[in-house]
Amino acid sequence: MSNGTHARRRAIYLLDQVLGEGRLLSECYAAGALDKLAPEDRARAQRLAADTLRNLERADRVLQKHLKKSTPLMVHNALRIGTVELCQGGAAHGVVNEMVNIVAAHKRHGKLKGLVNAVLRKVADQGPTEWAKLRVPRLPKWLRSPLSQAWGAPAMLEIEAAHAAGAPLDLTAKPGVDLSALDAVKLPTGSYRLHGPVQVSNLPGFAEGNWWVQDAAAALPAQLLAAKPGEKVLDLCAAPGGKTMQMAASGADVTAVDQSEGRMARLRENLERTGLSATVVVGDALEETGQYDAVLLDAPCSATGTIRRHPDLPHAKDGSGFGELIELQAQMLAHAWSLVKPGGRLVYCTCSLLPDEGECQIEDALDMFPDMQVGEGLRNLAGIDPAWITEEGGLRLRPDYWPDLGGMDGFYLAELRKAS
Repeated sequence: MSNGTHARRRAIYLLDQVLGEGRLLSECYAAGALDKLAPEDRARAQRLAADTLRNLERADRVLQKHLKKSTPLMVHNALRIGTVELCQGGAAHGVVNEMVNIVAAHKRHGKLKGLVNAVLRKVADQGPTEWAKLRVPRLPKWLRSPLSQAWGAPAMLEIEAAHAAGAPLDLTAKPGVDLSALDAVKLPTGSYRLHGPVQVSNLPGFAEGNWWVQDAAAALPAQLLAAKPGEKVLDLCAAPGGKTMQMAASGADVTAVDQSEGRMARLRENLERTGLSATVVVGDALEETGQYDAVLLDAPCSATGTIRRHPDLPHAKDGSGFGELIELQAQMLAHAWSLVKPGGRLVYCTCSLLPDEGECQIEDALDMFPDMQVGEGLRNLAGIDPAWITEEGGLRLRPDYWPDLGGMDGFYLAELRKAS
């Protein structure tokens, strides 16, 4: 069996899990879905699955004229992946033969190998021309509707274009580290950006712990908190640790809390690789006690701001659990506020595009706590467009910002100061 078959077979499985079982790709990876693949096959399977989910609408539109009746999900997903590969320049002979062989080997669906062969050969002939005429894929209605209401139809189209383009690789460097050897672009906010596929562990400075992977938007909450040497700082919902490392690198005494043992294992590995130190606690953020000079709460959220990197999310979820998340965020924000010393500060953030998880939470908190006011730290952040600052004093980031640089994750963050 060729390497292409290994990767394509696993990519089909991943689509089956996302579209058939409602599982996120991250859940599949954590369960070992790709563990038996060689590194290059693992990367290829991930790329094929992500590219297909990112272009699902396009693939289905190309396929619909060639399919007279519905096909089993596994076969349909094989056709989708093949269509995406062919329409993006894949060699017809290799793609078609691989998909035919994969379906032929399936115990239940092997008899459909002829259909796969016929359809993909038509796609190879006609698909690329049709593909070029298709619109940018749109989000499912359950998510597109509230986002359009929040940001307007023109912005929604730009956000979807950013999702379709995917995400480059952003890095945060330890203070004083020179990343010129990486040939990376330094972004206005201080992060470094690499375009194109790379193997992270082979990049200069990885083994030495000079930097870590972190989207430029995700790097801003710790910058806003601006932890100082010797300050006692709490990072709630800390894994996998990008913000923890930023604050530890400042010289602060950081305690990182997260309830996921698996994700905290990654945090410990990251701390060890970078030579940074923090107290690591596996536990419920709502049960944390003590008093801190500063608290960073990266609250559990819908993650709708990360779709350009996680195109599975709008297909695996339907928004039904968002109400519970919003209630949890309010509880965690109130508890985090109780852990801030008088005169201290809290940064609240979510990687969400929904105002209910950002702007609305802060508006409600300001009404609830008389000793809370919005800080002015945003004025000290480099690279911030004043138009991104919201009415209540937070910062709204969207994937369509920085279009010429490759965009950013959707994020909301706000600095809150406690009266002395």
